Amino acid sequence: MKGTPATAIDRPSQLFQSSIMRIEPQWIDYNGHLNMAYYNVLFDRALDEFWAELGLGPDYMETRNGSTFTAECHVRYLREIHLDDPVRVSVLLIAADDKRLHIFEELRHASEGWLSATSENMTLHVDMAARKVAPFPPDIRARIKTVADAHEPVARPEGIGRQIAMPSRSR
Repeated sequence: MKGTPATAIDRPSQLFQSSIMRIEPQWIDYNGHLNMAYYNVLFDRALDEFWAELGLGPDYMETRNGSTFTAECHVRYLREIHLDDPVRVSVLLIAADDKRLHIFEELRHASEGWLSATSENMTLHVDMAARKVAPFPPDIRARIKTVADAHEPVARPEGIGRQIAMPSRSR
């Protein structure tokens, strides 16, 4: 349809790009920068946009009684974000199976392009009636596979699979 923006499903070889978001005043902490909790808010808002494109948005919950739950998340804070900074999140679908999605997100300054933070997540598909992990329906699985296959050749960003550990010291 003319005038309709392309979605991640229409152009799966490209990483999903969220809408541009602005840092809100109540998110700034006493250090004068974005409080760590609100990085997760920004990443979560971007995933909500991505889920909607995959067919997993609020309509999916209402009509098919399914949703997603985050099982694990690892955020790295790399550069400060400040009040009113415009930001955008890219989403890379690293892997998927019948019940899980492995996602890597990068939060960047929307106009200057520098990397502020990353978030790596394992997300589970949940049957909300049973409140248990369940397979994706075939149509949703097909959409996920289209994006996962297209993202397969994308170079993996630094930081995927990182663990928290103290730096080793030479003795």
